[in-house]
Parts: sequence; C-alpha cells; structure tokens
Amino acid sequence: MKFQVGDKVLLIHSNEEGEVVDIINKQMVTVDVGGVQFPVYTDQIEYPYFKRFTEKKPAPPKQKQYVENIKKEKGSTIKQYNVGEGIWISLLPVFDKDVFDDDVVDYFRIYLVNNTAATYEFTYFLRFDGEVDFELKNELLPFNDFYLHDVPLEDLNDSPRFDFEFELKPKDKKKADYAEASFKIKPKQLFRRIEELLLKQEASFSYLLLETYPDKPVEEKFDLHKLSGAGYKIYDAGEARQHIPPARSVIDLHVEKITNYWKGLNNFEILSLQLKEFEKYYELALLHFQPSLIIIHGVGEGVLRDEIHERLRNKKEVKSFVNQYHPLYGYGATEVFFEY
Repeated sequence: MKFQVGDKVLLIHSNEEGEVVDIINKQMVTVDVGGVQFPVYTDQIEYPYFKRFTEKKPAPPKQKQYVENIKKEKGSTIKQYNVGEGIWISLLPVFDKDVFDDDVVDYFRIYLVNNTAATYEFTYFLRFDGEVDFELKNELLPFNDFYLHDVPLEDLNDSPRFDFEFELKPKDKKKADYAEASFKIKPKQLFRRIEELLLKQEASFSYLLLETYPDKPVEEKFDLHKLSGAGYKIYDAGEARQHIPPARSVIDLHVEKITNYWKGLNNFEILSLQLKEFEKYYELALLHFQPSLIIIHGVGEGVLRDEIHERLRNKKEVKSFVNQYHPLYGYGATEVFFEY
C-alpha cells in the first residue's frame, strides 16, 4: 500500500492536511483532520509535499525554462553533472513560472551518466508498484550521458523504482556477465532534494548506481568423490528441488516462536534473529514459487514491521504488500504478493 499509519496526507477535494491513523483495506484508510477522524479512499488523498511544489496561480502561459541552461560542449558532457567515478542516474528538474515569477517544478528529465572509460549496453525499466511503465535498451558511451525520458513530478510522488541491468561491451572474461542496479526515492526525500537544489542554485541531483563493474565470481570446484567417501550425501542437480526445506505460507516472527533461548537477548540481537528468520522463509517462498506470504511481526512500536517493509520495497520479486486488519492477526501481520 502507498500510505502507512503516521503519513501526512492532503485531501484532494477539500485541500485539508491530515494524518493517516488506520489502514482499513487496500482502497481505504482512516484520516485524522484537526481531531476529527473519518475514512477516505486512497485515490482521494496524496502527499502534501507534491502540492507545495506544484500549486500554481492562474497566469498566462509562459515558455518553460530549463534549470540546467548549460551549453553543450563538444565530446564529453560529463562536466554538467556533479558526479564522481561510476555510473549515475541524474534528475534535471524543468521549471515553469507562476504569476509571481516563482519557480515550480513541472517534470524531470532523467539521464544516465557514465563517468568511466568503459562502454556498456544497458536495459532500463521504470516501475510503479512492481509494474513496468517504461522500458528502454541502448548503449552508454564512456564519459558521456544518455537521455532516458521525462517523468512528470506527480509520477515521482508515487515512489517509482528505476531498475538497470548493465553489460560490458565488449565482454571481458574476467568480469561478470552483467550487473544490476536499482534506485528508488521517497516523496519526502525528493522534495527535500528539490529545496536543496533551489537553495544551492544547482542544475541537477544525482545518485550512484554502480561504482565499479563487478569481477566474475570465482567458481569453486569440489571433488564429489571425496565428499561422498567422507559420508556426505550427493544429489543430482536435476533433483535439487526435492531437497529444498519446506516453505511456509505464514511465518511468525515473535522471538519465542523462533528460539527457546531468547530471554537473555537484547533488543538488537532479537531484531537480528527475527530478520534472519524472515530472509530464510522469504527465500524459501521464492524457491517454491509461492504466490504470497504472510509475515506476522506483531504491533508493538513498529520497529520490526518498518524494517521488513523497507526490505520488501527493495526486493524486485515483490509485486505488492499490505499491512491491513486481518481477522486472525489484527494489524500485526503483512501480506506479501510475488511476481515471477
């Protein structure tokens, strides 16, 4: 779900700001506005940060002004961006002027910046809630940039994910076959960066995707006959799935369900144990191609829930997840839905 308990939101029709205090289901939440609580549909609210940067006064149409306003140089264009060595994604906001001549962000121009001496073939995906909205394949030259596309500011308000896969050109036997990178920015972070950009009068802001291209992993070779002679069981790779531990459709992360020796553990040790258990059954769910997984994390102060939600946002196999009222677990469980 896009919104979580505690999020500040804006009611679209009344222009009032409030706070999410309860998640009713996938389509509805309970909002508190000035001490009054009432249910609303999620498509009737949005983050208030978007309004603060896009609200315009009526004015005659004016020509859009590009904040980068930098002359293109011959050869490398890398000097336009505040980047170090590696491959970066750069966001260049395009501003419009309101009647008071104030700058308001209209959309972003998205660039891929290569500050290395290598050439890469890349595949790019823009995803919203796990669904591909835009896809592009092309080549990224050394010490150069590549314009990907424009993304409206209102779309960035929905926390899209920018996914990349890079391949060296030409291939190097000592290097990995490919390297993956992903970037996701939350609305609060986005608007904070816009404020910093305006304050410093900079043209863009950038994020590192890949500092160095990885080496090919070393393949260790084992003498299976020696292992068999030492008493180890050797399985045929084609039958490997038969020997995978069973998965679970519901996992309970209460520490007393994980270990009998939890009373002497501190909070950090308990949290580490719970996250390790989560990762174990998350991977087993994928190996068994489960369509979904219910994670019981309890309510408490929400530390475990928030940590799990953050990890789920960064896992590419997650199509969506929701923490809503469940007749068996209340609000103490999150249901995850996978895509393969």
